[in-house]
Order: sequence, then structure tokens, then C-alpha cells
Amino acid sequence: MRLDINLATRPYEDAGEFWKRWGLGVGLLGLLTLVLIGFAVTGWIKAGRDRHAIGRLEQQIAERDDERAKAQAYLDREVNRSTRDQSQFLNDLIQRKAFSWTRVFEDLERVMPPSVHVVSVKPEVNDQNQLEVEMKIAGDNRVNAVDLVHRMEGSNHFQAPQLVQEMQDAQSGTGVTAVITALYVPEPVRSGQ
Repeated sequence: MRLDINLATRPYEDAGEFWKRWGLGVGLLGLLTLVLIGFAVTGWIKAGRDRHAIGRLEQQIAERDDERAKAQAYLDREVNRSTRDQSQFLNDLIQRKAFSWTRVFEDLERVMPPSVHVVSVKPEVNDQNQLEVEMKIAGDNRVNAVDLVHRMEGSNHFQAPQLVQEMQDAQSGTGVTAVITALYVPEPVRSGQ
């Protein structure tokens, strides 16, 4: 057997060394691809479960909306209107009576800057049946009113505080009176107290 090897036209290549180097890299890329495909399939399966859960929840919401519409239609009958209006009036009274001035002032005391004082507090129930508090405050300057709003934003009891109006004190020229509104979320009453 005779082998003709012409190294001038075909240089010698070590194929084993080539496959050791590149084969390892290609193998690692293939393994990484399989892992990523596994993550994608797992995510797709979890998304399918979430879609089914969302569908069930949407169905429950639709059922509750139907129940609510039927109950509202029942209450809107001429015979039931006076009972509905009376119960709504009594519920509003109960909700106003449940408002604790002591708790509001305790919560305000925690967030109030030192040079600001409360002039008036006016609680009201808004259209979404949330307790909205309108406060008139007085302070040395505007920075204190803004500081109070920032402190209220960090509180668990005051949500979405807004500086609605501010007026410069006409007598001193440095004092500021401001009106701040916020939703008030009282601490839930624990049983046994």
C-alpha cells in the first residue's frame, strides 16, 4: 500500500485537536440551547396555567356582576326603594360614626412636622366609598406643607395625599395656610380590644 502525501498542496491538519477544541464549544452551546428551550417550555406551561386561572377568575367576576345587577334591579323596584334608601342612609351614618377622631389625630401626630399645626379636619366618604380627609394646616413656610405631604406618602394610613391649595398669610407675609386631601385608611380593629 502506497500513500501519496503532498504537504505542499495539502498541509497536515490534526483533526483530533480541532474536534477537541471546537467540539467542546459546540457541545456547551448545544447544552445551553437545551437549557434555554427547557426554560421557555416551562414558562409556556406556567403561562397556560395562569391563563386558565385568569379565565376562572373572570368567570367568577362575571357571575358576581350578574348577581349584583339582579340585586340592584330588585332594589330599584318601586316597592323596595324606600327600604334601600333608608338602609343606605343608616349605613352612611354607621360609617361616619366609625370614624375615630382620636386615631386620626394620633396618625397625624406621627407624620406632622414640628412647625406645622392643624387648623381643621373634615372627613367625608367619596364616590368609591372611601374615607377622604381634607385638612387645613398652617405653618411657617411652604416647605413645611410639602414636607407634610411627603411624610403622609410614607404613612400606611394616608394614601394619595395632595396639596390642593396654599395661601400666603397676609399679616406676617411668611406664614402659609394650606389645604391637603388624602384617603384615610384606619388600622383594622382587632377582636378582643
